[in-house]
Amino acid sequence: MLEMTREEFEELVGEALDRIPTDLTRLMDNVAVFVEDEPPPGTPDLLGLYEGTPLTERGEWYAGVLPDRITVYRGPTLRMCATRQEAVAETEITVVHEIAHHFGIDDERLHALGYG
Repeated sequence: MLEMTREEFEELVGEALDRIPTDLTRLMDNVAVFVEDEPPPGTPDLLGLYEGTPLTERGEWYAGVLPDRITVYRGPTLRMCATRQEAVAETEITVVHEIAHHFGIDDERLHALGYG
């Protein structure tokens, strides 16, 4: 297991977000990104989670709602990585995967694209 402080991991997530093309980040709407140490009980290997209404499903009714939430989990990521480079790569994959859900892309398509 790789050792990394929460602050260092939050920095990795921030760097992964910075690598998302500006054309895409401009389209993101009403979404916040968080880092948590561990996923919900019963999901020990969960690396990230998107909670909200994808952009493709929003209609006229979508107003005054809390932001969508993307959470990246530090513990499972670090347990599966042996090096910082692996953690950087896995964090980037997780961030892209969860942002893709915000855009309405499902897991099947993400796995086909290599972001499973």
